[in-house]
Amino acid sequence: MRLSDLRGRAVAVWGTGREGRAAVVAIAAHGPADLVVVDDGPAGAAGSWEGPPATAAPLVTGEAARERLLAADVVVRSPGVPQTHPWVAELRRHGVPITGGSALWLADHAARTIGVTGSKGKSTTSSLISHLLTSLGRPNVFGGNIGVPLLDLPEAECYVLELSSYQCSDLTDSPRVAVVTSLFPEHLDAHGGEREYYRDKLNLLAHGPETVVVNGTDPRLAAELGDRPAIRAGLPDSVHLAPGPDGAETVYAGAEPLFARSVFPLAGRHNAGNLCVALAVLQSLGIDVVARRGELADAAAAFRGLPHRLSEIADPSGLTFVDDTLATSPYATMHAIDAYPDRRLTVIVGGADRGLDYAPLREHLAGRPVTVIGIPDSGPRIVEALRELPGVRVEVADDLAAAVRLARDLTPVGGVVLLSPAAPSYGRFRNWEHRSEAYAAAIAETVPR
Repeated sequence: MRLSDLRGRAVAVWGTGREGRAAVVAIAAHGPADLVVVDDGPAGAAGSWEGPPATAAPLVTGEAARERLLAADVVVRSPGVPQTHPWVAELRRHGVPITGGSALWLADHAARTIGVTGSKGKSTTSSLISHLLTSLGRPNVFGGNIGVPLLDLPEAECYVLELSSYQCSDLTDSPRVAVVTSLFPEHLDAHGGEREYYRDKLNLLAHGPETVVVNGTDPRLAAELGDRPAIRAGLPDSVHLAPGPDGAETVYAGAEPLFARSVFPLAGRHNAGNLCVALAVLQSLGIDVVARRGELADAAAAFRGLPHRLSEIADPSGLTFVDDTLATSPYATMHAIDAYPDRRLTVIVGGADRGLDYAPLREHLAGRPVTVIGIPDSGPRIVEALRELPGVRVEVADDLAAAVRLARDLTPVGGVVLLSPAAPSYGRFRNWEHRSEAYAAAIAETVPR
């Protein structure tokens, strides 16, 4: 479904955030017969509704919102509306078509788009692809799940998009190059279960992409793809890591060495995998990465990681504090822990409790010397799952500030204090940015005098 298909139809946009506002403005320009925006919260919960979107569409809230959704010819769902919402099920029972702003946009731009998703690595990989293309003189526009709705993007010859599972689930067109970085259980409450999450995530690949590029070393991804044709980065016939002539870890394109892994400043095996995926995407676009390896080495060296993803915070104590607050699942925390294999490590975990299974984290830490400090709400449950593991010390703190103070006492000089919560931020914090700010403030306030 394209934006132009909404002309003369009754359309209800579900959601009043950035995505909803962008959808209202874009749809209004195509002449719908009727256009409203709805919010499923109680009257007044949506906050102010003003400016051009309010001029184009009235806001309907409460129980009346449900009635307007059911009366629509098409519902445009914002990504924040979960697939498990009872109104979504009701709309489907009544045969009301549901789409999203990302799906509407991609229907008109798929041929010019590189779309990246993944349970972890999609943000880094998509921004790295955009950075490398720009460095090689290939202009592109970077957008998507980074806070810029697709319907707000300017016209361009090439787009690089980070796409969440919520955005992928509504797509009926795949991007020209569809990229998947990793796959593990995440956001199960919003999708209805593990199988449903994988289905929605991999819907990115379901509508005829010209090229599929994946992390070939991810076992769940490999199992889900089966024998589907794809470029599998990380394996010997694609871009991968191997010892170089001098024995140092080196990035290869097939049999050809490109540059030393150490050139790329982001820590962790998973980030090396993200680099391989990004370079494989460039190859798929016809770029000769071997001939241009010098330029690519310089570009990789200049890349800076995104905030709140293994971001190191300077501290005069001799400890290294690391902000990985966007790690909202045990699998993401496992990747973060692996980024510091040779350092004494204290990990702060806990946040909103979604009932996740922390057995994989327990298995990952077995026999590993690490201190884990749990904070509310899920921290005590995570700590309990790790209790009596050989080499693992577990503690509980009342809040994030108390956890930082305790970490200073328990972590030897030269060690790492890693905030990698394995849980979302909401509940105790407004959002992940608020949690990150609180972590930085706690570090500053506890510096030894």
